[in-house]
Amino acid sequence: MTGRFHRWRSSLLFAGLLLSTLDVQAIEVGHPAPGFTATLLDGTRFDLAAHRGEVVIVNFWATWCAPCREEMPAFEALQQAYRGQGLSIVAVSMDDPELRERVLKLAQGFSYPMAMAGDTKAAGYGRIWRLPISFVIDREGLLRVDGGIGARKAYDLHTLLDEIGPLLREPRPDAPR
Repeated sequence: MTGRFHRWRSSLLFAGLLLSTLDVQAIEVGHPAPGFTATLLDGTRFDLAAHRGEVVIVNFWATWCAPCREEMPAFEALQQAYRGQGLSIVAVSMDDPELRERVLKLAQGFSYPMAMAGDTKAAGYGRIWRLPISFVIDREGLLRVDGGIGARKAYDLHTLLDEIGPLLREPRPDAPR
């Protein structure tokens, strides 16, 4: 009986691993980005659909994550420099709800909008299994960067500009050609 139990348990673990892998791969670069909505820390609403024609970075982070905090100034600099060219950044704190005050305090130093994970609908982005993770969506609404794939450290300004710069130079979908 012990052998059957271990085989059964191993089968369940494999099935769970396979399903979690499928969940992570549900989003594909080059395809339309999944829907994303959030109630922001200031009480306003962010809806990815309303930002069509912009380059959008969706960043998942936490206050306890040192690489997350390291990349936040780069996001801020990018937001300040390129907001007028159609860049939008939204950050989602993966902190537990009881740490909301800590998130609010840290968020005061940044101009881009932030939300708590519990106030966000982003199921199509798969399992957020490491932090930080950022997704970049182009002006057409296509996913261009899936931060959940491959090994990567926190963004710095130069890396962000390398990835985002070409997207910002693309014409807006409604712009005359």
